[in-house]
Amino acid sequence: MFKTTIASLGIASTIMASPELKITSMDEEMVFTGSLKSLLPLTVRRLIRFNILNISNTSGMAEGYKQANVVILHKSLADDFEKFCHANDGPLPLLYRSKPGEWKCPSLSSNCDIRTDCLLYRIYEYGACTGTLTSLKDYFDQLKDMVTFYLGCSFSFEKAVHKVGVPLRNFEQKCNISMYKTDIPCCGVASFCCNLVVTMRPIPEDKLEAVVGATYPLKDSHGAPIHIGNPGLLGIQNLSSPDYGDPVQPHPGDVPVFWACGVTGVEAVSNCKSPLAFTHSPGCMFVTDLKNEDAAVHNSKEIPKVHCISQNPLHYSIASETAVQKIRELESLIGVDPGDRGVKHLCCQDELLKTCLSLSHARSVLITTGFPTHFNHEPPEENDGPPGAIAMAAMLQSLEKHVVIVTDQRAMSLNKKIIEDAVQQGVLKTPVPLLSYQGDAAESALMFLCENGNLERPRFDHLIAIERAGMAADGNYYNARKVNIKHLVDPIDELFLAAHTIPGVTTTGIGDGGNELGMGKVKEAVRKHIKNGDVIACDVEADFAIVAGVSNWGGYAVACALYILNTCEIHDRYLRKAIGFPRLSKKANWASALPSITKEEKLLKTLIQHGVRSGVTASLEMEVDGLPFYNIHSLMIEKLLEQIL
Repeated sequence: MFKTTIASLGIASTIMASPELKITSMDEEMVFTGSLKSLLPLTVRRLIRFNILNISNTSGMAEGYKQANVVILHKSLADDFEKFCHANDGPLPLLYRSKPGEWKCPSLSSNCDIRTDCLLYRIYEYGACTGTLTSLKDYFDQLKDMVTFYLGCSFSFEKAVHKVGVPLRNFEQKCNISMYKTDIPCCGVASFCCNLVVTMRPIPEDKLEAVVGATYPLKDSHGAPIHIGNPGLLGIQNLSSPDYGDPVQPHPGDVPVFWACGVTGVEAVSNCKSPLAFTHSPGCMFVTDLKNEDAAVHNSKEIPKVHCISQNPLHYSIASETAVQKIRELESLIGVDPGDRGVKHLCCQDELLKTCLSLSHARSVLITTGFPTHFNHEPPEENDGPPGAIAMAAMLQSLEKHVVIVTDQRAMSLNKKIIEDAVQQGVLKTPVPLLSYQGDAAESALMFLCENGNLERPRFDHLIAIERAGMAADGNYYNARKVNIKHLVDPIDELFLAAHTIPGVTTTGIGDGGNELGMGKVKEAVRKHIKNGDVIACDVEADFAIVAGVSNWGGYAVACALYILNTCEIHDRYLRKAIGFPRLSKKANWASALPSITKEEKLLKTLIQHGVRSGVTASLEMEVDGLPFYNIHSLMIEKLLEQIL
């Protein structure tokens, strides 16, 4: 409810027609009360025009109608700013561009005047904010040569959010929303460049999917969130000190959710340093006559799904329901147990999905492989592991991630030859850097993983072990037959143990028997269901454990799932924070990095040439883990590719 006075009957007569208002006489003044959210937009604009509303922002006003951010620039800058909006349409969805000197916006509202109808304006001179104004009419002459941009606003989706039962804490606390500058650069155009600005709303954890689903269709109101979780991942250090608006207090169990914000345009205007420009004051929007139902929406029928991919720091990711289902089908395919070893008892749903969501956000990935099960042969390695590692590396490279492979010092020469051959055969496009780790000192793992051992400067975001010998509870390393092969294994487990102490670093283990690095997450199931499990079970836990009938299949599935995610419109937008343009032009390059029967056939032949044997039989034939490549492994690759192509 609101209550204010009107000093003149002449002004009051302009709003008497509004049925939402109740007006009573008190001596020489007029007093009216009513609900701001129930007012029609025309009434709101009139009240603002006559400067008789004692409020600090327009959140909740004229509920169900779109509100707009406003940027007013000299006409010489207008074309470049429009291009800037199109290049960053998450924060800057363009609703209307005026002609020079045009005060009205007929496609958005009737009987309006942009010089008076915002609650508060900012004036910028050569990039500096030199004051605030309630009217721009004193700049009549200058405005004749200026163009107004009306940009979508998140206030417009508040009714949709409330409708699905999501509380809005700023409403409850009767304050403006919180707005923050991030360290995410926008896509620059000419003199317009700045970092993304975001709004934050604390949302109960059990309402995250509801709020994403409610806002995703509303393209002209910034659409779905661009980040859910720890603000530090956006470069925001302190939620209690917003750059614009008011601090909003979260309730216990609330998660910070961030949307792209139109105040990004204010930052762009400031950085442009034009002689004169105007914007709305953050939170003080222009209220249009356009109902949210009439607004532009995503024509996609996809449903966004939310998944937590990290607890330290807290981080959620988004992908479409279709993409999620495809990845679950991949996980189901690789979970078959051709050797009847009890693998199905180790499987946990969505480990593949969460691994690949995390990898999709990562910039730098470490992969380790190598299981020297054939201790009586030289080399002792088996051929399960390297093909899966290379398949993941190829896809990660195509996604422009930094990738390294870490293996035993004694196997460096072998792995170097395998990688060189993979490049020559077209399995890899470029060589993958090869590293070793011996763990010579107490701090070796942290020094390896972080610059100068600094936990705040990790070199890698994600560590993946695929068919890598894992340390058992007694400190030894065992093959499936319970033979201790510790003398052949470097302590790469130390990297995974150290990674748990580094915020923002995630680990994944891929295995098929429970004695592989990372399978400590399912060690109780290994001890119960896997032959010799009480002895061989790996004790080192990864954040995610992908279990497959053959470990290579897990690597192939990761590559396929990454392709699915990065060709998903919903996930792509979330990855790029709604900045720039969709990356689907790179789809062909990503597809060329997928595993194929031809690639894996070439790679297996290369391994045989280097004396790398099948895991179960020690054979130098076209088989892996005693299973023939043709009709078993080739068929699995074919089935995985059918899910995505």
